[in-house]
Amino acid sequence: MGIAAVVIVGLAAILGVWLMITYNAFVRRRVAVRNGYSGIDVQLKRRYDLIPNLVETVKGYAGHERETLDAVVKARQAGIDASTAEQQMQAENMITGALRKLFALSEAYPDLKASQNFLELQEAISETEDQIAAARRIYNANVADYNQGIEQFPGVLVAGWFSFAKEPFFEMQEAERAVPSVEL
Repeated sequence: MGIAAVVIVGLAAILGVWLMITYNAFVRRRVAVRNGYSGIDVQLKRRYDLIPNLVETVKGYAGHERETLDAVVKARQAGIDASTAEQQMQAENMITGALRKLFALSEAYPDLKASQNFLELQEAISETEDQIAAARRIYNANVADYNQGIEQFPGVLVAGWFSFAKEPFFEMQEAERAVPSVEL
């Protein structure tokens, strides 16, 4: 057992420490991604709670706009039922589009536009949308950091050995990026 054995043991120890540090870094990044998603989830649940009140308010003024109201309710249920991040993203894009149409109704119904309850609900949903956007930014930053670590060498080796998979970004559809033309 000479110098060669000591060198081999030393290299194995260095490799083991590096492996442990890299593995723990991936775990920390994955936890940050999941924490970021939970921040989005909290805001989405808040929005889900506001939507039935908004639909009921609009029904009182524009009950014959059944298609629009049904689209909002259906999109909300799709969001609640989503079991994966991808399904959640699709549902949230549907909700955003349906809410835009619902808010656009206020232009056709002056009494609805003047309703204090409608205005308060619209403000609450607007605030929630801002909080969802902030939570998305945090989540997407964490996903970018995590995915970058998975793709870079030598982290790609550790990620492959321990089955760390890339996470999806929470992205908006082009229709959601458009500025609505609703004036209140």
